Amino acid sequence: MGDLLQPWHLIVLAVVAFLVFGAKRLPELGKGLGEGLKGFKEGIKGISEPTPPAPTAVQHTVTPAPAPPASTPVEPK
Repeated sequence: MGDLLQPWHLIVLAVVAFLVFGAKRLPELGKGLGEGLKGFKEGIKGISEPTPPAPTAVQHTVTPAPAPPASTPVEPK
């Protein structure tokens, strides 16, 4: 079987990709693939490095508002 990615194999793959996707789409596909690999590497790097602890949440106590002054009862009309 030999090596899988010999220069001749890469040339054939490049020609097939050119025929399938065309000259205009190949740079877009390459850019998308590069960004995807970059994001994947950053994700793997983030997993291997310990993350700093999250800041603790500060709990605020809410005091109830004072009751309104008592007024005279209002009769319905």
